[in-house]
Amino acid sequence: MPVRKTLALAISSLSLLCMSTVGVAADAAPASGSPTSSATAPGATKPVIVQALEHEGVTSLQPFDTGVKGLQAFAGLAGQQPMAVYVLADGTAIVGTRIGADGKPLDIERVTQLIEKPLGDTIWSKLAAAHWVQDGKKDAPRIVYTFSDANCPYCNRFWETARPWVDSGKVQMRHVLVGVIKPDSVTKAAAILGAPNPSAALLQNERKFAQGGIKPARSVTETIAKKLQSNQMLMAELGFRGTPGIVYRNDKGIVERANGMPPSTALPTILGEK
Repeated sequence: MPVRKTLALAISSLSLLCMSTVGVAADAAPASGSPTSSATAPGATKPVIVQALEHEGVTSLQPFDTGVKGLQAFAGLAGQQPMAVYVLADGTAIVGTRIGADGKPLDIERVTQLIEKPLGDTIWSKLAAAHWVQDGKKDAPRIVYTFSDANCPYCNRFWETARPWVDSGKVQMRHVLVGVIKPDSVTKAAAILGAPNPSAALLQNERKFAQGGIKPARSVTETIAKKLQSNQMLMAELGFRGTPGIVYRNDKGIVERANGMPPSTALPTILGEK
């Protein structure tokens, strides 16, 4: 999912979240007209209200030019949601979308350029730390993550479609297994994750998918259950509601997301040229 779409979708919820933070900080600030009242504390590089938002967990706050005298602006991340903060001359702030005279958003491109890299890096780091199964050469130049269910026909189709890239050593796929489709999805995922060679077990499931795939595990250990739960929570956090959920870096190194089996025209973007 491109960052600018995420920004447009996230504005309303972020406004509610961050306006309460702004209100608390503003209430705590000295009244306007007080000798110590200032939008930026002495010696500080960021306005007091921006520092307050950072204290509340907003990250990657970076300034950008609004072209309006006295109106400071910052782009940042609330969790994985992009946001824009506008600091007024009196030290209070507004979170949301600035609209031009034509009724169109003004700053989405600016915010996108500033936060798409830190947002992507955060997502990529979380995926790297997830419980995934390697599919392809370790030194492949391109990595593609996919949230996969052992019973998902579209996951199997994506696996099959990606073979030319994977088998040639150009792509390493990392399957972040979840169990969401059928009652035995969890035990099949457990059979793969708990195998002596998870990559070989994954291969067995995909090659024999039409015949029912891998034999489910008799039970699921607590360790594997926690891994699957963690994977499923990350899947939801990244906005995927079904499988496959694909995450990749485009040719510019920007992290992108694709929900479901991608069309053939999108494969070079996701997997690179054959």
